[in-house]
Amino acid sequence: MPKRSRKQIDKDEKLVIRKLQRNSKESIENIAKSCGFSRQKVWRILKRLEKNKTIWGYNAIVDYEKLNLIHYLILIKKSIKPVEETANIIVTRDIEKKAKEIGISIVASHYLHGCYDWQICFLAKNITKAKQFCEELKKTYAPSIKGLDLLEIIFPVKEGGIQNPFLEDLKTFL
Repeated sequence: MPKRSRKQIDKDEKLVIRKLQRNSKESIENIAKSCGFSRQKVWRILKRLEKNKTIWGYNAIVDYEKLNLIHYLILIKKSIKPVEETANIIVTRDIEKKAKEIGISIVASHYLHGCYDWQICFLAKNITKAKQFCEELKKTYAPSIKGLDLLEIIFPVKEGGIQNPFLEDLKTFL
């Protein structure tokens, strides 16, 4: 039996990834059935994707409001000063420890290209905690930060590739 082409393997992997993105809790059996694959094939695809770190983990999409948490976003503009020290602080995840001490949970962190250089999405109980986190960022990365903007995420329209089931509620914000 001939081996499958790299193109077909990529196509199969992308199909499994799309199914996982819609529902990461879906059973291997159900994924296999909806893809038209055997359970063993899906299992092998998942193990390969995990091993090569195409899939980093599995996540649930949460309504933070029901947990009495507010979702914030920080946009950071870096200065033109050398950033090697800052890069080391980021890689060692020192800010994660400080965030935890304040009561902040970092949801996502991205290095960007554009008007801003960094984005941090996080959860806090209130604006006071969010501002305290901003001050800690400024202090920790002082020589490397040129500017920082704090934004509150009011309504998630789509999260993790999933449309908000309460999308009609957006009308109350507009």
